[in-house]
Amino acid sequence: MYYTAIITKEGKQTLADFPGCPGCQTFADPGEEIGERAAEALMGWLEAHLVSGQAPPEPKTVRTKGRARALQVPVPAKLAVKLALRWARLRAGLTQAELARRAGLSQPAVARLEDPDHNPTLDMLERVATALGVRLEVGLRAA
Repeated sequence: MYYTAIITKEGKQTLADFPGCPGCQTFADPGEEIGERAAEALMGWLEAHLVSGQAPPEPKTVRTKGRARALQVPVPAKLAVKLALRWARLRAGLTQAELARRAGLSQPAVARLEDPDHNPTLDMLERVATALGVRLEVGLRAA
């Protein structure tokens, strides 16, 4: 999973702005790597949404204009699975309690699955995926 940052120059600084993530942006000073700063800003923004019970927007294709360039910022797998679970649950129109009943779990167990700091087991993820009527896929790609 990737989100697109639009990279532009703002004076001597480099700006990374995530148009699909309102308010998510960061600057890098000359000599600083904008990719690292952008990843840090995006992860904080996504985690804040999950912790507050919100569903951040799903990644969308973004086009650049003028001298801007696009930077694909990867979301770490541990956070990506939390986002995918939240989006799948909301698309199914279920509350955490309803999903818990379908999966034979407690509501706090489902809440932990959507918590950025919790590390779920594959068994738990498969159980919830089945209850959501979706398939869990795991893959490894070259970096």
